[in-house]
Amino acid sequence: MNEKRKVEIFSAGCVVCEEAESVVRRLACSSCEVIVLDMLNPDVAKRAKNLGIGSVPAVVIDGRLTNCCGQGINEETLKAAGLGQAMGH
Repeated sequence: MNEKRKVEIFSAGCVVCEEAESVVRRLACSSCEVIVLDMLNPDVAKRAKNLGIGSVPAVVIDGRLTNCCGQGINEETLKAAGLGQAMGH
């Protein structure tokens, strides 16, 4: 099985966003494809708005905005959303 969990970090490049990226990368497993998206890019910002993102950093896992966003990164919420778990488990 070569499926990967798609983990997108919407970032403005600030220190808080960089810390969130560090947490996500630390928690990610080999089944996680982590992508950092720059909110300064108009296309990324438009997609973020369509996903309901109102603040950064924001983490989207498999197309769903996680509950951890808006008040900082919460590791347990990220894990509950599948971060760090192989696909199919």
